[in-house]
Amino acid sequence: MSDSVYKIIELVGTSPNSWEEAARNAVEKASQSLDDVRIAEVTKFDMRVEDGKVMAYRARVNVSFKLREDAD
Repeated sequence: MSDSVYKIIELVGTSPNSWEEAARNAVEKASQSLDDVRIAEVTKFDMRVEDGKVMAYRARVNVSFKLREDAD
């Protein structure tokens, strides 16, 4: 059994409805192009505001995924 290596990337998910949905959007979108997503850690929440109204919720998410091993 070989050791595993993981990469961590930072993403920002958005949603007009909630921070939870924003985080989910980031993870689900990342999972469409990354193999073996393992952990997602929300590191920051913020909002986009226009004319005093919340227009979008944003969640900054660190996502880790397992790097593929090269075939011999």
